[in-house]
Amino acid sequence: MRDRSQLEFIKRLAYYLDSAIPIPGTKMRIGLDPIIGLIPGVGDAVTSLISTYIVLTAMQLKVSRWTLVRMVFNIVIESVVGIIPIVGDFFDAYWKSNERNRILLEKNMANPAAKSADMLFIIFTVLVLIAILIGTGWAAIALVQWIVSQF
Repeated sequence: MRDRSQLEFIKRLAYYLDSAIPIPGTKMRIGLDPIIGLIPGVGDAVTSLISTYIVLTAMQLKVSRWTLVRMVFNIVIESVVGIIPIVGDFFDAYWKSNERNRILLEKNMANPAAKSADMLFIIFTVLVLIAILIGTGWAAIALVQWIVSQF
């Protein structure tokens, strides 16, 4: 029962971050992720932290190694491209890492034969996520400092 409520929360969170807002006159939708990402220096760090929560929940739900690797990859791609001003925000709106990770989580949960990741792999994944968060925050701050120094 707890797994079901966690999965439902992740569904709602991914929806609000990636797809909650329809763009009038198109079939496209965006979420709060690219909007929060517009905040210089902290926006992308905040959204990376929220995306990390989804991966940590997936770990609690005992998803497979391969699923964790793919989820972290989605966050890495969005975090790295996301620090580029404007371009990164458009990419965030397109890439939708949280929706991608929600889908990966649902597929893994639907497959009872999927073997869960071992503790050593989970610790390694957490360390990688921490490095991503620190790296994204550092890069965002360095970029803002460089932009400010140009004026």
